[in-house]
Amino acid sequence: MKRLWLLAFVLAGCSAPPATPHPVTDSIPSLVTQEPHKAPAGFVWIPGGSFHMGKTDGLADAQPVHVVSLDGFWISKTEVTNSQFAKFIQATGYVTTAEKAPRPEDFPDANPELLVPGALVFSGRKWHYRPGADWRHPTGLNSDIGGLANHPVVNVSYEDALAYCQWAGGTLPTEAQFEYAERGGLEGREFAWGDIQNPDGKEMANIWQGEFPAKNLKRDGFLGTAPVGAFPPNGYGLSDMSGNVWEWCLDWYDETYYARSPGRNPVNTEKPISPEPSRVTRGGSFLCSDNYCLGYRPGARMKTTPDTGLFHTGFRCVVNP
Repeated sequence: MKRLWLLAFVLAGCSAPPATPHPVTDSIPSLVTQEPHKAPAGFVWIPGGSFHMGKTDGLADAQPVHVVSLDGFWISKTEVTNSQFAKFIQATGYVTTAEKAPRPEDFPDANPELLVPGALVFSGRKWHYRPGADWRHPTGLNSDIGGLANHPVVNVSYEDALAYCQWAGGTLPTEAQFEYAERGGLEGREFAWGDIQNPDGKEMANIWQGEFPAKNLKRDGFLGTAPVGAFPPNGYGLSDMSGNVWEWCLDWYDETYYARSPGRNPVNTEKPISPEPSRVTRGGSFLCSDNYCLGYRPGARMKTTPDTGLFHTGFRCVVNP
């Protein structure tokens, strides 16, 4: 798949048999719960604790629901923005994956016309590899980020996201950290804000309203990305943990990982034996619609090959004590 992968992952949404949750155990005494010092600028402290990880009515890869205990950590309040990413590029001269031509030896069967810098863009009801699409040009050479300084950066690969976080003094969140933070202190709720999708008729996340991909009703006011913080924050004060853009996580993706996941600070560092090993992405995006995608709901998982740039995928960072 790599950068030419046409993303069957966006068609997630099938149900799976419910799993029986395990009771939350008492907190491990040595868990880091108290903030050791003032939060780095733009970050929020998430106190350590235990929670039920996974989703009983989601895809099979989100089961079994299991208890996870985490040490506390800081996580950025918002997704990394175009403005923030531009400062990283200016300071380091970093060149993103989408700005580099794919190597012919990596894609021996590919159309040579596609072996040019670019990223995957959704238009005309399907995905296209769009030459010239990168973080500065979200949908191709005829687009730019003028007026989008406070929107999440997109078309960044896993490698790009990790490089930024390391430059900023942190790393990417593990998927356990992401889910724990996304839930905002609410245990077992359907959404990051509770069990009602639109409380008082209010849209709570930037997703696709309407029948995907036929029509987007844009009840939330956005067709693509939204400025970070445009929707109410969750219980931890974090914005856009659900919707807006998918977010890279540190873990390698394995659909059976939950059956053997350790109970404390889990992270899957074992690269799967697969033709297309992938990393976990979390949180859903502006393309998630209830007729096909559960991705914006806590517990749902997704995967993407790490060298793939997508116009609906970005990231945020964590700092561990």
